[in-house]
Amino acid sequence: MSTIDGLPPLREVIATHGLSAKKSLGQNFLLDLNLTAKIARQAGELTGCDVLEIGPGPGGLTRGLLAEGARKVLAVEKDPRCLPALQEIAAAYGGRLEVLQGDALAIDPLVHLVPPIKIAANLPYNVGTELLVRWLTPPTWPPFWETLTLMFQREVAERIVARPGSKAYGRLAVLAQWRAEVRIAMQLPPDAFTPPPKVSSAVVHLAALPAPRFEADAAVLSRVVAVAFNQRRKMLRASLRGLAPDIEERLKAVGIPPTERAEQVELEAFCALARAVAAP
Repeated sequence: MSTIDGLPPLREVIATHGLSAKKSLGQNFLLDLNLTAKIARQAGELTGCDVLEIGPGPGGLTRGLLAEGARKVLAVEKDPRCLPALQEIAAAYGGRLEVLQGDALAIDPLVHLVPPIKIAANLPYNVGTELLVRWLTPPTWPPFWETLTLMFQREVAERIVARPGSKAYGRLAVLAQWRAEVRIAMQLPPDAFTPPPKVSSAVVHLAALPAPRFEADAAVLSRVVAVAFNQRRKMLRASLRGLAPDIEERLKAVGIPPTERAEQVELEAFCALARAVAAP
């Protein structure tokens, strides 16, 4: 598919605007509009929704989101070289695309968006995990977003959906699965991108739950999980010793053997432990 909207093919856009991908910005561009439209469809029904996109680059996914009916797309792009190409898309879509130039880690998108809000992005590799953790740990829940449809390195995607007992299971899995339904929606080989990265990629879809699966204080759970997995080869009675002097008794009280390692602990048990750690 060379075009979906009367705009030039992406290779032509890149050539016209001199948009060679920059490694320093974590850029790997998807040029196949078939693929970008397919990724946009993974976000579900977009009609009547505002969509936040981080790192649109030359606008392949942006065009897919707009073509799939998004009410509005707010695209946050750090690279000023991409702005002329994105403005061409904005002109073609009658004001449904707003472009902000800046760092996604420093911009508050909520002043530009109206609920319901979805997030869809081929995230720059160097900020993807940090953005995901921010979206999963807001001050209040439910969050401002309904769903996240995000491209990651496949290794990161597997960590988000990992189950206890696997090597991939860790902090990301606990934080994501505590508050969202998660699944890998698509996998993409390196040659789908320009330039091809050294690793495969995957699209993860997360749908926010109305409330967390189990009761726990978010800050305490996050701290418990971070400490537990920071020394994942140690027994919990050793790795968590700094959280409470009587951590062994607290572990036993919630049914976790003190000799267990973090990767064996189920989500529900971590939440129970967070409640025990928070107790006087």
